[in-house]
Amino acid sequence: MLLLAPAPPATGEPPPEPEPPAAQEPERPEETPGPREPEPAGDGGTPAGTAFGAFLGSGPEGILRSGRFQEWLNGPEMTVGHTYLPGDRWVNIEGRPEFLRPWAEWRRGAPERMFVLNVPMLERSEERVPDRAVARSLSAGARGAHDQRFRTLAERLVSLGLSDTVIVLGWEMNGTTYTHRCGPDPEAWKEYWRRIVTVMRSVPGQEFRFDFAPNRGTDAIPWTECYPGDDVVDIIGMDSYDQPPGNTFAEHVEQPLGLRDHVEFAAARGKPISYPEWGLFRNGDNPEYMLGMLEWIAEHQPIYHTISDYCPHGVWWCGRNPRSAEVFRSVLGTGEPMGVPGGAVGETVGETIEEAVGETIGAAVGKTDTGGVSGETGAE
Repeated sequence: MLLLAPAPPATGEPPPEPEPPAAQEPERPEETPGPREPEPAGDGGTPAGTAFGAFLGSGPEGILRSGRFQEWLNGPEMTVGHTYLPGDRWVNIEGRPEFLRPWAEWRRGAPERMFVLNVPMLERSEERVPDRAVARSLSAGARGAHDQRFRTLAERLVSLGLSDTVIVLGWEMNGTTYTHRCGPDPEAWKEYWRRIVTVMRSVPGQEFRFDFAPNRGTDAIPWTECYPGDDVVDIIGMDSYDQPPGNTFAEHVEQPLGLRDHVEFAAARGKPISYPEWGLFRNGDNPEYMLGMLEWIAEHQPIYHTISDYCPHGVWWCGRNPRSAEVFRSVLGTGEPMGVPGGAVGETVGETIEEAVGETIGAAVGKTDTGGVSGETGAE
């Protein structure tokens, strides 16, 4: 997905990366908190142990819209607040207090709330930086060039009361969209991730959880080749949108490095899963995908999930998908027909599921050899 933050046009390769002091190693904490256990099963439409939310904007507008989304849903409380640090310049990746403060106030509003923050690993995040320049930047980061930047971010999060933030670091690294992509130098990328996590965990008072979240599928590089190690990953996530065109949800499940491989990879390591980004895309208003994804979530109980609720992906703020919106509300809310912004009004839940979805969305069957293609398996 796009960070929705302005960035100047690309002007060629970035300036040389600063060299870190020789033999400098990040301070390591004595004890690193592990991932938390899911809460006991509860009532309502959301799966037991699964927190959920929606991305509705990066700043305070996202918080305000979440209240309106909650009213529309009219179901269990959304307890996940999700935003993205702008990746245009380092000063923003360090986490400006004025950007983080509204989210800190939201987090303090209820003890069960979870703050999820996507953190770019390199500046000029969406400026199509050439691979050779990316490789140099990853190597510099692995040597410690940016230790202080991530220490500053960690200190600011702790000071604002966001010490238990879920940090989605360097997301969709197996694709080509972001400067923090893994493909140009996987070994340097993994070492850089490890260094960032070690630096941020060294800050007193932190309880961060680090979420490794690739695109679904193989994309530009198999995401398993980017995995940095169990000791520096707390959650194994996946961004999964309804694409490429014509794909069924069963193909999303069974494709190489798809949803099933993701669940099995995490289970083999004793890690909880998440879906930080998911939603509609290339196949338009697709209630079959919507119900398939919600049933998958209910079956596999991620620690959290957040739908991307802007066009073309969403069900509330985006008014293009009324049939999928009704399915979403039938599973996670009351299911009563209600209009959505933009003037679209859905059918009744029964009509939606019977006519658009069919008799049932069962377990995914069949196996496809079609893997992900760069730009076709993850977010925009």
